[in-house]
Amino acid sequence: MPDELKANELGTAPKRMAIRWVKSAIGYNVRQKRTLKALGLTKLGQVVVHDDTPAVRGMIRAVIHLVQVEEQP
Repeated sequence: MPDELKANELGTAPKRMAIRWVKSAIGYNVRQKRTLKALGLTKLGQVVVHDDTPAVRGMIRAVIHLVQVEEQP
């Protein structure tokens, strides 16, 4: 069963992460640029919020040198 369903059954919300794009992707691989777009980042300095899931963590790991991550309560 997915973690989101377990968290909702317990009456708590899943953890959230704020992802800020802090470094330009110019000169980096196209795959990393596509990962930024898949995370919902379209402009430098933009912040998006996602649930803390293994899929999102994997995307962040691929572009960790371009983003800054904060966990939200």
